[in-house]
Amino acid sequence: MFRFLAFLFLALVANSAAVMAQKSDDVVRVNTDLVSFEVSVTDKDGNPVKNLQPNDFKVFEDGKVRNPDFFQPIMKSDTGRPLSIVFTLDVSGSMTPEELGKLERAMQIFFDRLAGYDSYIAVTAFGMNVMTLQSFTNRPDKLGKIFNKLERDADGLSTHAYDAVDDAIRMIVKKSPPKVREKFPKRAVIVVTDGFPVGDVVSPKTVIERAHQSETSVFSVILPSFSRFQMGSKPLLTPLEASGLIDLTGGKTFYATDKNFEDLFKSLAEEITSSYAIAIYPGETNRDDGKFHQVKIESTRGYLIKQNRSGYKGQP
Repeated sequence: MFRFLAFLFLALVANSAAVMAQKSDDVVRVNTDLVSFEVSVTDKDGNPVKNLQPNDFKVFEDGKVRNPDFFQPIMKSDTGRPLSIVFTLDVSGSMTPEELGKLERAMQIFFDRLAGYDSYIAVTAFGMNVMTLQSFTNRPDKLGKIFNKLERDADGLSTHAYDAVDDAIRMIVKKSPPKVREKFPKRAVIVVTDGFPVGDVVSPKTVIERAHQSETSVFSVILPSFSRFQMGSKPLLTPLEASGLIDLTGGKTFYATDKNFEDLFKSLAEEITSSYAIAIYPGETNRDDGKFHQVKIESTRGYLIKQNRSGYKGQP
């Protein structure tokens, strides 16, 4: 009798574990199969386009037309699609106190513009090393005090920009949720710098791969001490941009002048809040084939589309 009861108990436990495992597998399958893309849309003049609907987009998976399985815009609401943003600030020796002062005022405008959104912002600084000035917060009073913690690395000879972006991506992955109220957060790193990356440990290729894996877009703000160097009417391309880190992750570069810090950060806030999450479930045979599958998203209204990655890889 005892053996029978023991056998029955073990069978029930095994069955319960199997049911739990099946439920767990269902959850994991849904989350891992859904492939999402961050999409920004601009008109012919380069202005961000808001208030679009799913039928304004056409999705191609390996050249075949697909309907979006998931669509979410960013809206100005406490219950809207959340934002997870990390600012990383260059404090190397080439940054001037005047630039830092203008940067402080401009960033406050950016924080104010995002006040109506469900936004969480962190701030780091870098020269030779990366330091956290403020972990993720949605409190304006905390963000307003970050420049009190900022120390310029006047003697620093290194500008570890790629390391700083990599650190910011890791912060997003570890300290911000992958989903909030069934909504995919807009994930962005904004690197503010005035010069060349020098002395980095992490390669640009690795940072791009990690940005794709974490669905993070990288934006850059090039300050006047670099952007005043121009070829004709255009600023020189920085190594940060030449690496592909900005374009290949769906970001954008903003060039500051001595006069337009504040207008630039208004435009940056507009760009950040004018994007859409579009996701699909991969084709049945693509999910576990271990191959890369191209996904191209187009506008049905002729707008310019930029997406944060060009496709996905099936999980073998």
